[in-house]
Amino acid sequence: MAFTLYPAIDLKDGACVRLVRGAMETATIFNPDPADQARAFAEAGFSWVHIVDLNGAFAGEARNAAAVAAIRSATRAKLQLGGGIRTLGQIEDWLARGINRVILGTIALTNPPLVREAAKKFPGAVAVGIDARDGMVATHGWAETGTMRAEDLARAYADAGVSAIIYTDIARDGTGEGLNIAATLAMARAAAPVPVIASGGLGHMSDLIAARDSGLISGAICGRALYDGRIDAHEALRLERA
Repeated sequence: MAFTLYPAIDLKDGACVRLVRGAMETATIFNPDPADQARAFAEAGFSWVHIVDLNGAFAGEARNAAAVAAIRSATRAKLQLGGGIRTLGQIEDWLARGINRVILGTIALTNPPLVREAAKKFPGAVAVGIDARDGMVATHGWAETGTMRAEDLARAYADAGVSAIIYTDIARDGTGEGLNIAATLAMARAAAPVPVIASGGLGHMSDLIAARDSGLISGAICGRALYDGRIDAHEALRLERA
């Protein structure tokens, strides 16, 4: 299985930030120019960039569209975007603007028929984001935690035609405590044959090696550890290509 690294750009009020456990009040600005950050990731050799509109995740509609457009103009890297995308019209609009893959989170829980319809209408361009707190699915910018287990939601999309499932352990996100490999592997088994991407807590190269060598995890999202230098982009990319 090919293993892909996705450097993360989380957008808050037009800037590139990192949060801790999804709490907006913990935002640290790492680059006020997201387009510049995306360009740097592409120049380092990353083939994908993972973007989240944090404001949009709470609002249910785009709040950082200008920053996303600037990123699209700045790089030829493939872009996947999540945060507040909850209608077919929004999906179609983002794909028309050059986003390669949209990530559907809240509606994966609240409106499965729409997600299935989107996956069928836009093959290869729709992913499901499953964010979990203590194993239970969280939605609406992680502000609400429901009663469905993350593995059960993943299992529900195994035959939906989505291109990937992105699994985030909220308790680890932004902490550098390490990917939740065990939970991600459980998700991968539940969602098979849909590829599962790990997110939340990546802190060291050992996390990437464990994910890659699992044989079941198809990629990982690199956030704070990439920005603060705990993970070197070139070393990580060498691992990806090994």
